[in-house]
Amino acid sequence: MTGLDGTWADEAEWTALDEAAEAGELPGGGEPPQPTLAVVGRPNVGKSTLVNRILGRREAVVQDTPGVTRDRVAYDALWNGRRFTVLDTGGWEPDARGLQASVAAQAELAMSTADAILLVVDATVGATTTDEAVAKVLRRSKRPVLLAANKVDDERLTADVASLWSLGLGEPIPVSALHGRGSGDLLDTILGALPETPREVLGATGGPRRIALVGKPNVGKSSLLNRLTGEERSVVDSVAGTTVDPVDSLVELDEETWRFVDTAGLRKRVHTASGTEYYASLRTKAAIEAAEVAIVLVDASEPLSEQDLRVITMVVDAGRALVLAYNKWDLVDEDRRYQLAKEIDRELVRVRWAERVNVSARTGRAVAKLAPALRTALTSWDQRVPTGQLNAWLNDLVAATPPPVRGGKQPKVLFATQAQTRPPTFVLFTTGFLEAGYRRFLERRLRETFGFTGTPVRISVRVRERKPRK
Repeated sequence: MTGLDGTWADEAEWTALDEAAEAGELPGGGEPPQPTLAVVGRPNVGKSTLVNRILGRREAVVQDTPGVTRDRVAYDALWNGRRFTVLDTGGWEPDARGLQASVAAQAELAMSTADAILLVVDATVGATTTDEAVAKVLRRSKRPVLLAANKVDDERLTADVASLWSLGLGEPIPVSALHGRGSGDLLDTILGALPETPREVLGATGGPRRIALVGKPNVGKSSLLNRLTGEERSVVDSVAGTTVDPVDSLVELDEETWRFVDTAGLRKRVHTASGTEYYASLRTKAAIEAAEVAIVLVDASEPLSEQDLRVITMVVDAGRALVLAYNKWDLVDEDRRYQLAKEIDRELVRVRWAERVNVSARTGRAVAKLAPALRTALTSWDQRVPTGQLNAWLNDLVAATPPPVRGGKQPKVLFATQAQTRPPTFVLFTTGFLEAGYRRFLERRLRETFGFTGTPVRISVRVRERKPRK
């Protein structure tokens, strides 16, 4: 088989590219998934400072005030040639209320998705009642748990570390996040506790597929969830913003079980929201990232709003499959249908590939059509195009419509491969940069040939030197 530049003539090379893409080891392409370490503990024990020490750079915000970190934040770390992800969390208090309860919920979510947990305790204070309560929960965890005794800045405090054996989490590791004392030993222990690959890969366990139900406030998300479950699972009120926390429900739909997550309506931009709205927005974003497909509910009886477009953008940027459900269809007359069609053509150009269903949560209209739309979107989200087939198609396309000239030179496409799925991500190796308009053209033709209905498609370009002919 001949490549696009005439240099790839060996079938074995195509096979090797295919296998590398499947394994996430594409040369210069996709990265394999990394194991995750969650760093937890009560407020002001130095978690963010220790995270910065683990990373070897100042990433996490540090301040000598309890409660600076509130949301869980992920960072990439590297030690002894191994990469892993570090989740910095807010101070965890098991009996927290109000805002602190939201922070604690984020810490619990981080622990449930991590491959190992690092509990940080202030060695200068010793084990507090809160530390003991946290340790009691962690002892029941199915994840490896490490205990870091922080703020051991000199030898005089080493003897105090022994008292932390009482927490029942094994040997405490003395460390000074501020000065770096003992950080190497801690990192070696962390690598020993982390698996080579993540224990849980999204959608690989065969359990119910996760669907996030998102949209602006008062669009009918909770009403739709109640209609799907056949019970009053979520509180419904005409007042916008009734739902604050994500609500999980197992739903039997079209002879298949799905896990639906009802989320808070996104009223404002995250950086301008405050109080419970801020944390509701963060939890909604986390629910989207934890889901495999999102149903964005739009009020069909009202004009498309900026909030609708922002929610859709959030789903696309997260790389999740997408189904657009136009709710309150029982309130839509002929005039409104005409206006809605024009709004969709004008405002939703970016997501013409999304599955669309017109439903009514109040009457139950077309709710059964959601399951086929979800299946189509998820099938596309998981779809992989063999490298040989992809390049045969691309060879014909580029020959008919070559890339535009840039800087007096016409870039050539050497070859292409699909680096990963979920969402489908394609890497084009070229001799020059491809214009954004040409990449959009490639995506459009890619969808026409291979489908990918209901999922975003990502195309990246890697400029490389052309291989000399042998």
